[in-house]
Amino acid sequence: MLAATARVAGDFDLAEECVQEAYVAALGAWARDGVPDRPGAWLTATARRKALDVLRRRQVLRAKLPLLLEPDETEFEMPDEVAVPDDRLRLIFTCCHPALARDAQVALTLRLVCGVSTGDIARAFLVSEPTMAARVTRAKKKIAAARIPYRVPESAELPERLDAVLTVVHLLLTTGHTAPSGTDLVRADLVDRALHLARMLLALMPDEPEVRGLLALLLLTNARRATRTDSQGRLLRLEDQDRSAWDRATIDEGRRLVVEAFRTGRVGRYALQAAIASLHALAPSYDATDWPQIVRLYDALLGCWPSPVVALNRAVAVSMVDGPEAALTEVDTLAQDPRLAGYHYLPAIRADLLRRLDRPAEAAEAYRAALALVDNDAERTHLTTRLATLSTP
Repeated sequence: MLAATARVAGDFDLAEECVQEAYVAALGAWARDGVPDRPGAWLTATARRKALDVLRRRQVLRAKLPLLLEPDETEFEMPDEVAVPDDRLRLIFTCCHPALARDAQVALTLRLVCGVSTGDIARAFLVSEPTMAARVTRAKKKIAAARIPYRVPESAELPERLDAVLTVVHLLLTTGHTAPSGTDLVRADLVDRALHLARMLLALMPDEPEVRGLLALLLLTNARRATRTDSQGRLLRLEDQDRSAWDRATIDEGRRLVVEAFRTGRVGRYALQAAIASLHALAPSYDATDWPQIVRLYDALLGCWPSPVVALNRAVAVSMVDGPEAALTEVDTLAQDPRLAGYHYLPAIRADLLRRLDRPAEAAEAYRAALALVDNDAERTHLTTRLATLSTP
């Protein structure tokens, strides 16, 4: 709805207001006349009509949107829901315009197109919520001031925007795979949206290896969705999951895409992450995973994406190759990085390493530090259980 309305309004704030007004209108109209056969189409048509009414009153429609033809009224009566993905793609590429800073591109797209809360976006970027809110506001104002057109770029323009778009889809997966906040471990709606967008991008840009790599990563990660929690919704670690219940057809599709991406010789961070996920998917057990190869892939990943989060994940693989003591040294070094100050996985991983080293008092302290930072109920329950099982002197 927002994507379709923004195309008409040419202003994100106006589009959001019109979408909200459409919901208010539905409360009255549907209570009186009943819910329509196509409620999504009704809401979208109402929101877009309200946007046009505002622009007509301002008498600046053609000045604000010189590249946009005013749609016929018949389009509003029965809008084509099949066109919504095109509107969403158009809005994604609008938000990822090179005139905006990269962080602003990604944050704005996650907030407006993908429905991720500002707080969850802030957690993904390892910044405060007020800082992220300010970035989103500045990005919306810049788009309005620069009159950035609402259209899918020409083919020649796609490559310069692709990395930002891939980052959006990847963060959407990350946010859905383990929700930063809330009661459930997984937000299936965000994961499914990420998969849909990744497939759309592959159809649009089939020769880009990183598009294949990203779709492969999404598929291989999502293949484990059904086994990541037990019947009570409690988190199950990778080593405790029932591998026989993993979606083998999805894994096979993901592996094929990884191979295709590597064959191009242009391997980037998404193909490398997908290769790591593929090794996990192929392993008959957690202990039998090809951990040395995973460490080598993480080394390559750090070469093209020097992220402290990647380095932290690498430390977990190091613990399986060189032991928890070696990994703990790396984790303690990463703890000095201010970007990880509020990242609850750092003390959680540190706690697990200390547990394996039979240092329960220190492990308990680290678990408490992680609990002070975590906002997801399923993860909090898992950490609380781990803490309770420690036998401290």
